[in-house]
Formats: sequence, structure tokens, C-alpha cells
Amino acid sequence: MEAKKTKITTIKIQNQTKERLDKLRVHRKDSYDEIVQRMLGILNVCRRDPDVAQETLEKLESLAKKNKVI
Repeated sequence: MEAKKTKITTIKIQNQTKERLDKLRVHRKDSYDEIVQRMLGILNVCRRDPDVAQETLEKLESLAKKNKVI
């Protein structure tokens, strides 16, 4: 069985943007890709059901506090 190769790219972001992404970590080892994927997922949910999106954000906030990331 052949393993799938994941394409990876580099993007340039301002230091301020990086710092803002760092504040959105839920786990200490979250990659920037995981953070951006989570943000995009929440945005999609928000478009369909803002209440569910709010609940998701609250759960993530609680998890981040539990993991002492914030």
C-alpha cells in the first residue's frame, strides 16, 4: 500500500498574525495548520448555526484553560 504524500507549502504572515494564532492554541503542540483548520471549521459552522459555533468556541476555550495554554 502506497502512503499518501501531503503537500506542504510555506506562507508569509506578519509577526502580529503569528502571535494571534499562538493565542488560539488549544494544545501546546497545535500546529499552525491545525489552528487554521479549526478556525475554518468554526467559520463554516457559524454560517450555518451561530449557536453551535458559540458552543464550540466555549468548549475550546475551556479545553485551552484546562491545558493551561491560555
